Amino acid sequence: MIESIIRASIANRGLVLLLTLLLLGAGLHALRATPVDAIPDLSDPQVIVRAPFPGQAPQVVESQVTYPLTTALMAVPGAHTVRGFSMFGDAFITVLFEEGTDLYWARARVLEYLSQVSARLPDGVRAELGPDATGVGWVYKYVLVDRSGGTDLAELRALQDWFLKFELQAVPGVSEVATMGGQVRGYQVVPDPNRLRALGLDLRQLRRAIQANNAETGGSLIELAEAEYMIRADGYLQSLDDLRRVPTGLVRDGTPVLLGDVAEVRRGPVARRGMIELDGQGEVVGGIVVMRHGENARAVIERVRARLDELAGSLPDGVEIVTTYDRSGLIDAAVSNLWSKLLFEFIVVVLIIGLFLWHFRSSLVVLVSLPLGVLAAFIVMKVQGINANIMSLGGIAISVGVMVDAAIVLIENVHRHFEREDEELDEARRWAVVERAALEVGRPIFFTLLLVALSFLPVFALQAQEGRLFAPLAFTKTYAMAAAAGLAVTLVPVLAG
Repeated sequence: MIESIIRASIANRGLVLLLTLLLLGAGLHALRATPVDAIPDLSDPQVIVRAPFPGQAPQVVESQVTYPLTTALMAVPGAHTVRGFSMFGDAFITVLFEEGTDLYWARARVLEYLSQVSARLPDGVRAELGPDATGVGWVYKYVLVDRSGGTDLAELRALQDWFLKFELQAVPGVSEVATMGGQVRGYQVVPDPNRLRALGLDLRQLRRAIQANNAETGGSLIELAEAEYMIRADGYLQSLDDLRRVPTGLVRDGTPVLLGDVAEVRRGPVARRGMIELDGQGEVVGGIVVMRHGENARAVIERVRARLDELAGSLPDGVEIVTTYDRSGLIDAAVSNLWSKLLFEFIVVVLIIGLFLWHFRSSLVVLVSLPLGVLAAFIVMKVQGINANIMSLGGIAISVGVMVDAAIVLIENVHRHFEREDEELDEARRWAVVERAALEVGRPIFFTLLLVALSFLPVFALQAQEGRLFAPLAFTKTYAMAAAAGLAVTLVPVLAG
């Protein structure tokens, strides 16, 4: 079979060169389209569920929210671990799925089971899914800084929550933008216990009064003079004075008791349990950009940076965006280091071949076939969904030294056969010599490369995080070696001739 492939390749040299150009084009396209990251994603397929229960202690959250959700989600198909975390005012449940589970299929199954358990949760508690991201989804972080002192933390938080967050979440590839630090502005009602007791009111009445007076409702339509008028009751509270004028009850003579009569109404920050600061210069407000599962990290970061540059001009005077974490630097450093090592290996191989054979064109055969083997590996990586990271590119780097063995052996054997010829060869005899030399070593070098490529088969038996860490290296090394074996019996004999 190998001999037939070699004969067919030499007999159809134009077709082989045409297919080589197609391989080059497809490889370059795959090289540009392959997602790039610094490290492989080692996290299990997981879905995170959050259920806020404001103001409640962890023990209450555990018994009324975390436990019902955890027990219900243990029955989700494909889930092997369910972890519940209870903290003040929040319950978090992490559902880990079997290896190979599609993330969006898992999210759909979790939603189905959440709908079944929602009736067992306390009133007002609604469970929601976390972002469709993985453990390595944090790709960019920034903070808002006002060095002029004209904007306080509440205003910076409002800029982040109601401006930057919405704009960045619309960037392709971004799953979520989480806010850190600052102060959430709110309305505070501080009742006076003595006045409440004197007027016979309690806190529940105040709460119901505020809720009842902060709503809008529709009143259908009325038709006047062949025109329709929509009716609505405008009841939203717009200011502190509106809140102070909310009626909470009546005294014995029928005089209404307003909220401002029994409580102090003011603006103030919502209670917070954390803060962030920048370089010891004081508190700031920040944002974390979380990348969607399976996206190209470097491309997402570039789009986020470009969008932030556009939005910077819309911020108030003195407010600036400072980047505190940008993974693109790590990605570029890792990728450029591996590419420089590959380039160094290419140069060394070409120089060594040229030095020992003393024939520059022979070294060009390796220079052409070696990158083609690498590009062929990228084609399979793109189809399989393996991103380019330090492990997958490392597999290509360690295979370069073996990939050139087949071309070196074949070229050296062609030189030996040419040296045995005493007279000058015409084109037909020259190709006959090349064919004879290629047939002599074609089968051994082909199967030798395949055996070396299969040497990483035990790596594919690794499971869990070990498998996710080393599988990209084993895959790319195997693909590159297999491509080199195929090129050794098709393209290399044609280039040698």
